Amino acid sequence: MRLFPLFLKLRGRRCLIVGGGKISEGKTAGLLSTGAKIRVVSPEVTAQIAAWHRGKKVQWIKRKFRKADLAGAYMVIAATSSAAVHQIVYKEAQRRGILCNIVDVPELCDFYYGSVVQRGDLQIAISTAGASPSLAKRLRKKLEKEFGAEYGDWLKVLVKERESIRRGAASAGEKLKLLEEAAGESAFAEFSKRR
Repeated sequence: MRLFPLFLKLRGRRCLIVGGGKISEGKTAGLLSTGAKIRVVSPEVTAQIAAWHRGKKVQWIKRKFRKADLAGAYMVIAATSSAAVHQIVYKEAQRRGILCNIVDVPELCDFYYGSVVQRGDLQIAISTAGASPSLAKRLRKKLEKEFGAEYGDWLKVLVKERESIRRGAASAGEKLKLLEEAAGESAFAEFSKRR
C-alpha cells in the first residue's frame, strides 16, 4: 500500500502522547514547535517532559492511560512498554477516528514519522513506510550535507520575492516563469555568493 505524503498543521489541535520515556520525550519535542496542545499521560515522565510541564509547554496527566484520554484528541502517539496498552490505544483511536501512531509497531499506525531534514521552514521528509528506518536515517544524513543551513536563509528571501512577483502586473504565465527562475540553481548560486 502506498502512503500519502503530507505535512499537518497542528496549531491548536490536541495531540496525546501515551508514555513518558525517552521515546515519548523525542516525539513531544518534535511537536513543541507546531503549536499543538500536547498532553502526556503517564505515571512517570523524563526530567525533560516534567520541565516542559512546569513551563506549561505540555500538560502532564500523572497516571495510567484511560480510553477517555482520547476525547477531543486529533492525534495520538503511544510509546510504552505494554503491548496491551498499545492495542487498547489503537483500537479506541480507530473507533473515534483519531490519527494514531504506536511507535515501532507499523501495523498499529495510521502514519509514520519520516526522517526529516529541517532548514528553517524548508522540510525534506523521507519515508520507507516503516520498512527500513535505518535507510531513511542514512538518506537524511546525506541530504543534510547537500542542503545546508543556507537553504533556510534562502527560503526567507524567496518568500519576499514570491510576494513581490505575485503583486506584479505580469501575466500568470510570466509570473510562473519568474517564480521558477527565483527558485532556480543560478539564483541560489547568486544568493550563496552574496552571503
